[in-house]
Amino acid sequence: MIINQWVPAAHAGDAVGDNARQLRALFRRLGHTSDLFALTIDDALEDDVRRWSWAESRDADVTILHFAMPSPLSAAFATLPGARVLCYHNVTPPHFFAPFDRGIAALTVRGRRELASLAGRVDLALGVSDYNRRELEAMGFEPTGILPLLVDTARLRAAPPVPPLERMLQDGLANILFVGRIAPNKKIEDHIRMAEVYKRYVDVQYRFLFVGRTDAVPAYYAGVRALLRELDMPPDRFWFTGPATDAELAAYYRNAHAYVSLSEHEGFCVPLVEAMAMDVPVLAYGAAAVPETLGGAGICFTPKDLEVAAELLGALVYDHGLRERVLEGQRARLRAFSRETLEARIVGALAPVGLA
Repeated sequence: MIINQWVPAAHAGDAVGDNARQLRALFRRLGHTSDLFALTIDDALEDDVRRWSWAESRDADVTILHFAMPSPLSAAFATLPGARVLCYHNVTPPHFFAPFDRGIAALTVRGRRELASLAGRVDLALGVSDYNRRELEAMGFEPTGILPLLVDTARLRAAPPVPPLERMLQDGLANILFVGRIAPNKKIEDHIRMAEVYKRYVDVQYRFLFVGRTDAVPAYYAGVRALLRELDMPPDRFWFTGPATDAELAAYYRNAHAYVSLSEHEGFCVPLVEAMAMDVPVLAYGAAAVPETLGGAGICFTPKDLEVAAELLGALVYDHGLRERVLEGQRARLRAFSRETLEARIVGALAPVGLA
């Protein structure tokens, strides 16, 4: 059987594309012919990903469209003669972006409309989480299911040390980590406000690390920096690193005392799994798919009370008994993300279109 996948863009280090490449490897191991096609391809991936414009991209028994943004792929996908499988990675609601970038807000509106237009035109609609699946169901898609993400944590566990960076991180400060692009739904401003409470009432020996792109929504990032100045927070205690290599990212995880997520919209949240795999205790606001991904592990709290969050963070860093109990729970949760477990679930999810 020929199983092809379509992604709008193939970027090195992008969660959607990385997952698609791992799915391709699984399909090939199962004896199927499988390729990955994209509209735009990073130079580093030119030999690994094929051009969507090539005719053979339409010549498959099963085509999986990974949907996270609007693109010409959607209209073409709806007309394919073979089995059509939608894999929904979620589209962030526009209200998060509207105050900062009307163009991005308009893009997300178009993305959600484009997604809805595919209802009734696919053979199987899968979300990467049940949170996403429920959204598809509400739009009228059927049948629906879950196609779990294959999160590659081995690349972090096997990453070599980065001695200069690790020496900087091992200076006695508590490293509080966040991984992801600096975008409005991630609520980085709440990290800053929580840090101000933490500094006043919990501890002054802290450092907040934000590892990820800062150029996704420039006006929002500028607002975050302005808030730091407004609250008179010491700039050397807030690192905005930009993108990181796998080795650098692993170093940040290895030297983190806690991982914090205050995001208000996540379709899955890969860094939560990475943090658990790297034995970093997680403190997360329980929004969208976050409670589902944690599955009872870490400390997941609601409502969003930043004073309570600061106290919980201090306990995670300094209460060794609590910290160890949280880590034990996270290690147990990781069994749900083992390669064997996830591959069996993927085969089961795709069984309706003939995968075996």
